[in-house]
Amino acid sequence: MRELAAGRSIALVTDAGTPGISDPGVLLVREARAAGFTVVPVPGPSAVVAALSASGVAADGFVFEGFLPVKPGRRIKRLKALRELETTVVVYESPHRVLATLGAIGEVYGDVELVVARELTKQFEEVVRATASAHVARLTAAEPRGEFTLVIPAN
Repeated sequence: MRELAAGRSIALVTDAGTPGISDPGVLLVREARAAGFTVVPVPGPSAVVAALSASGVAADGFVFEGFLPVKPGRRIKRLKALRELETTVVVYESPHRVLATLGAIGEVYGDVELVVARELTKQFEEVVRATASAHVARLTAAEPRGEFTLVIPAN
């Protein structure tokens, strides 16, 4: 805030995706706006839009959920609520929880075919469409790495 107050231009850059979208950059943006500074977005990579555009899943309407709850019971409960919306759902997941989340998706949606995208717009980008169980088998075979975006089609 001192730099902004001194009249300097500041750029908020994140190493993965768009600042403020399931990202702690929202705290800096909120503080800057509260202090009366103008915040100007610069278009850049967004894992939500990139995953949807490469998924082949209908995205006329969709819900972006960000990260699902960490606790298994709350995760299942939230997935059940999302399933009731009957629209495409996009969630983010960390490599540490992606297998548990895919298992929960399988439990709530059945062995649905969904898209798992990883490291979008980066060197090791991957967009794979398969059933929840096939994703679990694939990601169990090699330690999951990178940030994941999951696209779950409408029922």
